[in-house]
Amino acid sequence: MNDVYKTIEKTSTGYFKDKGSKFYSYAYPIQAEEEVKEIIQQLKKEHHSARHHCYAWRLGTEEITTRANDDGEPSSTAGKPILGQLQSYEVTNILVVVVRYFGGTLLGVSGLINAYRNATVEALNNAEIVSKLIEKGYELKFGYDLLNTVMYHIKQENLDIVVTDFQETCRLVFKVRKGDAEKAYNIFDQIYGLTISEVNM
Repeated sequence: MNDVYKTIEKTSTGYFKDKGSKFYSYAYPIQAEEEVKEIIQQLKKEHHSARHHCYAWRLGTEEITTRANDDGEPSSTAGKPILGQLQSYEVTNILVVVVRYFGGTLLGVSGLINAYRNATVEALNNAEIVSKLIEKGYELKFGYDLLNTVMYHIKQENLDIVVTDFQETCRLVFKVRKGDAEKAYNIFDQIYGLTISEVNM
């Protein structure tokens, strides 16, 4: 199943404590990197006396982009363990931020890795992880004489219509799961007088 991905639809939270240090974790669904800065600024306002706001994110469905940030913790002790859990749970379009309140006792490298990992696991375990389809979109342009033919195939293949624009000529955009995209494309590509082109969804 290479046309399915996992993500979350709602924010979830978690909590982990070790030797007085408190770790509050937050998992957010995101669609773009620009959202990250805003979310972290908001958390820094809410937790203004916290020592660290460490995070990691994964974005994309086929080509996945990742980023991890230790926010002043020793290198690779915070962002990397958070990212590791996102990869382990195979979720994408997600940001996890772990806010740490220092408890006065140093945890050491392995202690920090363990704490950030566990805090992330708590947030992910409390999240509702959903599977979604990777879909492709196609635009069809054709004359009214082909409308019945087009609609027949749309119905036969159970395609999801996104846009209809019927003026002097007809324009229709549909989406289809990636695994069925080639078949759908070939059906319409063979209809004389119709043009089909891929569009970004």
